[in-house]
Order: sequence, then C-alpha cells, then structure tokens
Amino acid sequence: MMRIGLLSFAHVHAEGYVRALQAMPDVELVGAADDNTARGQHFAEQFGIRLFDSYAALLAAGIDGVIVCSENSRHRELVELAAAQGVAVLCEKPLATTVADAQRMVDVCAQANVPLMTAFPMRFSPPVMEIKKLIPALGAIYGINSTNQGSLPEFHQAENLAFLGRNWFADPELAGGGALIDHTVHLADLFRWLFDAEVAEVYAQTNTIIGRDKTSVDTGGLVMLTFRNGMFASIDCSWSKPAAYPTWGGLALDIIGTNGVATADAFKQRIAVYAHKPRWAFWGSDANAGMIRDFLDAVRDQRAPTVTGVDGLRATEIVAAAYQSAKTGEPVKI
Repeated sequence: MMRIGLLSFAHVHAEGYVRALQAMPDVELVGAADDNTARGQHFAEQFGIRLFDSYAALLAAGIDGVIVCSENSRHRELVELAAAQGVAVLCEKPLATTVADAQRMVDVCAQANVPLMTAFPMRFSPPVMEIKKLIPALGAIYGINSTNQGSLPEFHQAENLAFLGRNWFADPELAGGGALIDHTVHLADLFRWLFDAEVAEVYAQTNTIIGRDKTSVDTGGLVMLTFRNGMFASIDCSWSKPAAYPTWGGLALDIIGTNGVATADAFKQRIAVYAHKPRWAFWGSDANAGMIRDFLDAVRDQRAPTVTGVDGLRATEIVAAAYQSAKTGEPVKI
C-alpha cells in the first residue's frame, strides 16, 4: 500500500488529484497540509481526509510520496522539505517561476536520491499518445500549430464556491506571470517528448487586452519556438475563453509534415450538458490518473518517472526565454 500526502490545496488541480488517489485501491491518502487553514479544512472535510497542522507533520507521518499543489512560487520550499525527508515528489506545473529555483529543485532531489516528477498529464492523454505513434508516417516535420487556451482566473471563482485563497493565479509574484507561464509549459513539454527535440530559440508576444481592467498580468500570448533540428512551433497560450464558454479551455495541435497533417484535441471526448449554463462534461480517459499511476510506479520500482524534474526545468527555461523575448521584442536563444 502506497502512502501519499498532499501539500496544499492552493491549485485547482488538487481536487482532481485527490479523487484519482482515492479511486486507487493500492493507495492510502494519508492526509493533507495547507498553510491556509480555512482552505485546508474546507477540502479536508469535503474529501473526508485528515488535515495535518503543518507540512512537516505530514512529511513525518511515514509517507512514500507527496503531490505539491501550492502557489507556483512556493513549489521550491515544499519540494526541498520533502526531499529532506526522503519523500518522493510529484510537483504541479510549472515546476518553478524561475530557472534558478527549478534547477535547485532538480539538484536537491538528485542529492537526496528521491524521484521528482513534474505534473505534465498531457503526456498521458490517449489522443496525444496516439498522435505520437503517427508521427513517423508524417515524414519530415515542417511545423506545429498549437493552442492551450484558458479563461481568466476570475471566471473559475464564480464556478468554484470554495475558491479560498486561489486568486493567486493573477498575482505576478505567486504565479510568476499570467497566461504565458500558465499554459506554455504543457505544449513545450509535449513537443520535446513527441519529437525528441530541444528548443534553440524562442520569440514571444504578450498583451493584457483581455481583462485589462481586472489584472496586470499577461492574459494573451503567442509563442514561437524554433528547435535545434529546424522544426518550428507556435503556441497560443491566451486566457481567451469567455465566461460563458462551456469549459475552462482546451489543448489541441496540428502537426504538418511532408506526407500529411495530423491533428489532436485532448478534450474532444465530451458530452454537452445544459443546466444553469451549458458545459462540456469530459468522458475520456483520466490523464491525471495516468500521470499519478506513473509516479506511484516509479516510487515503487525505484525508477525515474516518465516526466522528470529535468523536463520541468526545460519547460521553465522556455517560459523564461519567452518572457524575456516579450520584454525585449527580440528572439531569445536557449
């Protein structure tokens, strides 16, 4: 029986992770800890789990691994706490808000000999996994058009009555930025994995046209990546979905090669539900559960997880270069 804990409910993905863990018969969700007591108590009661009075207390409870779901800028301190106790870590994306913090997290876990996994569940999405199999048939790859759009954080608040302490997504200090850091990392990681290629240069433009009267962080962005093998990709990472949109956003990509084009929509498997507001209920395989299962297997088998801390570091480097490019108006080499 694997004993797992949750460090913070700050991120909206925390509930999905808890549900996935509670559905696994070989897992004991020992409990959670949160520096926001009201938030921690709310979710602990909702899921019927124990709330520890500190992160240190949870880490000392004889657990095998933790999932870090704190604000982005607080990932490093929690990862370091877990590594010091010899506890394996699955850390929410982005791994960190700075390249220096991401590198430190990778180094600390390596020194402590504990697995560090970055939460990039899209590698475990069946449509994405299927398109990876099709890539060889496409011939030489010219480029990729992709979107990982979302909506303004305030729209999530209206739908989530327990949005306790979760307005940090639009706080540049806690989040590390806005839409660009929120959504670029997923596709940046997928491209590295799908094509076994590293990014050589990044060019980005950001703006605050959407919700300019509500937040100071970037809400719109377009990122252009040039890879070392000459391939290029575009990423629309904007918070461009309106409040009335049936879901938070989505992830899709078109891959253009000499022999054809392949497209994937990671959230196409859905049912339209008409209630107080139309929404899409996703019925496909749970990518979060697949990611967590890989993390548990890695801990049990004493192997590296499929998505490592280094993968999180590389995505952080791409985001940092994108913000630098957006600031200077020039391409940035990595």
